[in-house]
Amino acid sequence: MKDRTGLDSALTALAPMVWGSTYLVTTQLLPPDRPLLAAAVRALPGGLILTAAGRTLPRGRWWWRAFALGALNIGVFFYLLFVAAYHLPGGVASLVGSIQPVFVLLLSALLLRDKVRGRQVAACLLGTLGVGLLVLGPKAGLDIVGVLAGMGGAACMAAGIVLTKRWGRPPGVSLLTFTGWQLAVGGLLLTPVALFAEGLPARLSGSNVVGFGYLSFIGALLAYAVWFRGIERLPALTVSMLGFTSPLAATVLGYVFLHQRLTLVQAAGAVAVVAAVLLAQQLPVRKDRQHDDTDHMKEPASHDPVA
Repeated sequence: MKDRTGLDSALTALAPMVWGSTYLVTTQLLPPDRPLLAAAVRALPGGLILTAAGRTLPRGRWWWRAFALGALNIGVFFYLLFVAAYHLPGGVASLVGSIQPVFVLLLSALLLRDKVRGRQVAACLLGTLGVGLLVLGPKAGLDIVGVLAGMGGAACMAAGIVLTKRWGRPPGVSLLTFTGWQLAVGGLLLTPVALFAEGLPARLSGSNVVGFGYLSFIGALLAYAVWFRGIERLPALTVSMLGFTSPLAATVLGYVFLHQRLTLVQAAGAVAVVAAVLLAQQLPVRKDRQHDDTDHMKEPASHDPVA
């Protein structure tokens, strides 16, 4: 059981590691000053492709559930993430976002009836400390709009994780189709905002096309499928703690490809992040089935009743 949990954790960690490459891809391959457009292109094409390939649309209450999950995990989360990035230095934005496991811990206790353990709190604090050491620079500044947006984004993602864990996915719907629903909803929410706020670039270079393709198919389609698979198989807090590997991956990629210096403080932060993630892996795994299993047994196979 522990070997399987370790394998699931390692596979799930690939998603935030891929997301850690977003800064590198954005700065090196994408057109400048189009963050919302990048977010929309990242979500919408993959979502439409997966939904079309699955040939299944939500039914009954899964319409509003898919909308809620797509907004929390993708659409609103991306928007708040970029608002925070515009108002805060990157290090501060990452540090504010690292509060996400705390929100997951509280929501899991409220919605999943998980017990809050001292080891969980210690893992959250250690991970936040590690992120701070990794990304917080001497010129860090605070902006109330940025801080609120960062905390709002962390709360959105936390609620998305916990609700995905609580609701599971409807019977007969594949993981890829379920992922497609959420990406499509997020992309449809982001696209009009991006077009209104930023517009389209005058031209696209070959590098731009490669960058958008990477974000859409690797950074969204594949990464989110792996992420939602992990939410199904691992405790919600464990999944959230794996998100700490994103700033760790971004730091390593910056060192390798952008020749950014890695200080002793950052190295200590990397060790703290890894220790926090490993500490979270030692938490007991819930053996209960998805919360909706009883409802699924009662519902007719042809449709979901409207909640």
